[in-house]
Amino acid sequence: MAITSKMVKDLRDKTQAGMMDCKKALEKTDGDMEKAVDLLRQKGLAVAAKRAGRATSEGVIETYIHAGGKLGVMVELGCETDFVAKNDDFREFARDLAMHIAATNPVAVSRDEVPAEVIAREKEIYVQQALDSGKPEAIVEKMVAGKVEKFLADIVLLEQKFVKNQDLSIQDILNELVGRIGENISIKRFARFQVGVE
Repeated sequence: MAITSKMVKDLRDKTQAGMMDCKKALEKTDGDMEKAVDLLRQKGLAVAAKRAGRATSEGVIETYIHAGGKLGVMVELGCETDFVAKNDDFREFARDLAMHIAATNPVAVSRDEVPAEVIAREKEIYVQQALDSGKPEAIVEKMVAGKVEKFLADIVLLEQKFVKNQDLSIQDILNELVGRIGENISIKRFARFQVGVE
């Protein structure tokens, strides 16, 4: 199948990947748009995995203040070089991330940062709910494990569905950005402030 410039443009609009990467992905998938998107996402994952160990000592601090000034977020996004820190895609991701945090109120960046007592408290609640509903103990453990997984996916920033695109998690967006830019990028930390809330 002949790959047209419109197909390349459509794929690029969908994925934000480079023009040549889009063209190669379409050639490898015989013009199948969905397979090409998957191929580009896999490439982003591979690049992200290769870059994961690199230090991210450069970056930006981005802020988002919600209308009315009652809610604000500050996020630190790290990268390897100041060149990338000035990149438009990198800065746009930092802004989107700050806005996402304002909307979703995550507890931690990754699972290992969630306090153990928070997980233990939720687990207790789920066990009690299951027992109160009359479920047998053998099933309770599986139910609780599933509920804890869902709870973590809701409160961990990297696992949350991106507010601007519910098909992708923050980790997916981050992997795509790493694949596009070619540098390790890490979400270092964030703070969310809301008037009247401790």
